[in-house]
Amino acid sequence: MLKELDYPFDAEYILKKAKSIRRQLLSDGNLKTHKKIAVFGGSTTHDIIRILELFLLNQGIEPEFYESEYGRYWEDAVFGSERIDEFQPDVIYIHTSNRNIKEWPALSDNDEVAADKLDMQYAHFEKMWAAIADKWNCPIIQNNFELPFYRILGNQDGVNNYGKTSFINRLNEKFAEYARNNDNFYINDIHYQSAAYGLDAWSAPFYWHMYKYSLCLPAVPWLAHNIANIIKSIYGKNKKSLVLDLDNTLWGGEVGEDGPENLELGPETSMGQVYMEIQSYIKELKTLGVMLNVDSKNDEENALAGLQHPDGILKPEDFLVIKANWESKSKNIMEIATQLNILPDSLVFADDNPAEREIVRAQVIGVSAPEIGAPEDYIRNLDHGGYFEVTNISNDDLKRNDMYKADMRRQEQQSTFADYRDYLLSLGMKAEIAPFSSRYMSRIAQLTNKSNQFNLTTKRFTQGEIEKISADEDYITLYGRLEDRFGDNGVVSVVIGRIEDKMLHIELWLMSCRVLKRDMEYAMMDALVKVSLRYGINTVYGYYYPTAKNKMVQDFYLLQGFEKVKEEEIGTVWKLELSEQYEHKNHVIEIINTEVLK
Repeated sequence: MLKELDYPFDAEYILKKAKSIRRQLLSDGNLKTHKKIAVFGGSTTHDIIRILELFLLNQGIEPEFYESEYGRYWEDAVFGSERIDEFQPDVIYIHTSNRNIKEWPALSDNDEVAADKLDMQYAHFEKMWAAIADKWNCPIIQNNFELPFYRILGNQDGVNNYGKTSFINRLNEKFAEYARNNDNFYINDIHYQSAAYGLDAWSAPFYWHMYKYSLCLPAVPWLAHNIANIIKSIYGKNKKSLVLDLDNTLWGGEVGEDGPENLELGPETSMGQVYMEIQSYIKELKTLGVMLNVDSKNDEENALAGLQHPDGILKPEDFLVIKANWESKSKNIMEIATQLNILPDSLVFADDNPAEREIVRAQVIGVSAPEIGAPEDYIRNLDHGGYFEVTNISNDDLKRNDMYKADMRRQEQQSTFADYRDYLLSLGMKAEIAPFSSRYMSRIAQLTNKSNQFNLTTKRFTQGEIEKISADEDYITLYGRLEDRFGDNGVVSVVIGRIEDKMLHIELWLMSCRVLKRDMEYAMMDALVKVSLRYGINTVYGYYYPTAKNKMVQDFYLLQGFEKVKEEEIGTVWKLELSEQYEHKNHVIEIINTEVLK
């Protein structure tokens, strides 16, 4: 990942060097996910697309763009066109602003008329969203509205029903309510973004009147960065873990030199308060499922003493892995990734020392090591970076830290067994395997977009697509949820198969790497065979499409008893003939909902 595209970035540099940055990103050798993105603009969008491409490439997404004609966002959405229909977007971004509000309440309007104008303006957008959902059934990213750049009523503009500020606030709340009640719909919060940037600069009228830009050109990278964060979150490219230095990162001072009692942490000093606020922010990230780890050049006993500071918000138990030693931080980070069974590109490294950040960037490919600035800027820079952007929150997300702690206990348990099968039996594993359920739809969609290593076809599906497939009689769907005596792993495996005559084509088979080598894949195979036989299917075809990240499953179908029938450049095709004499492969996991699969 390019440091130049991590927040805080130099907008002028990005705008000026966009072509060379693009060439660099396209030639970095990293495999990227191709996505078609349609941009429906209520103002000029060319530069937004140009810069959005850079941020998406940096996140591992290679975009192909459709751009509506100037100001024709509504017409493209509602009526379509041959060009957009042929394009078949994966995501639609609607770039509108308060410049696209056509009718505002007037001082002469009574309350009823003012309310009608609000409803009419909202209906204009709601009709457009419904048309998009009907035509393309893809994620929609919709700008809400920035505040007006003038207030004709002064401070009463946000109070009086006829004020533009009040009108925008109420319209934004209607947009938010729609987002809460409709999956696959996301707000790009330019209301907040413009405030954070500075409303007067963001809305400078010069750019509208000269170029029909709804925001100033220097703000375009800031806008594009936020849109890219939403898109990468939709497609499961969020970071999973925050790896933290300690000294002068979580507290002021050096615990080994100063002693824990002399650290700047607590309400007594201004800097102590700053570090308390930093720790509170990080604690909140943990509640979202962000995994916290430590990578500090310290003796472990000193590190633990600092984390047990009476005024500290973060305690040792808040961290999954604590690496406090004198090894290189890059080595520690690689070991943390291995221990958690995640890839290094899932990590964000926060350290006050610029030299350490630079070394980690150079030696750990994919990790983000942002320029976090002075302590009072840590929160803003981490937060604005959007590394952990939230689009959907599942129950599994909220329990992620507990799940990974349980995994570490399982690893400790394994070390006490000489026979691996005995170890698996000792776990007391129970699995729920069933057709897709609305209860888990969010997690299933999330898993399809996050799983890279144990993903045979690497296909991605939005929640809307998942729901559509689930309701289609031509598909067999299965999710697998696994628990054991150490805890609930949540939904860990997903299978989608398309029925054609008496054949089943496996379009998706994936599993969370957290449950590797626990025979869950065999339990899923047994269930798939059972359901397939019930449908009268006699042949199952499996597909493996290799990527840089899924080599671990290249022999998956061979181990399941399939025969390789075709080998092509894009991948391999496997076949399994079914019969009632199929021999079950799972012997260590109890299936607790067998009635569903009868």
